[in-house]
Amino acid sequence: MAKKQGKQVKRGKGPYVPPPVTRVKFPTKRIGEMFGRIVDIYGNERMGVFCEDGKHRVGRIRGKIKKRVWIRKGDLVIVSPWDWETEVADKPGKCEITWRYTNAEISWLERNRRIPEILDINNIPL
Repeated sequence: MAKKQGKQVKRGKGPYVPPPVTRVKFPTKRIGEMFGRIVDIYGNERMGVFCEDGKHRVGRIRGKIKKRVWIRKGDLVIVSPWDWETEVADKPGKCEITWRYTNAEISWLERNRRIPEILDINNIPL
């Protein structure tokens, strides 16, 4: 017969609790943030991003969300372009990925027509 171990015994996983309804985060235009869509994954926390202004950039995942949020190809994100980076004609600019939208947030944004038409997943120029 197994001994009872008091406080040290594991109690098992708790019941599923759906995430609370929160406000949807928007890009802050005055500091340069914008919507972006992930088109390529390069590795080493770098990704190809097609931004709202029509430019392709190399996005780096922000340290705060690096191992907490997994970003996949086709995800809608908020990016902030690097203003200290000088753009070269033949190389894409660089930016930082600061937020990834969940499916519930994306459906809310689509219902309220907040996502720009240029970022439609079927019409992104490669």
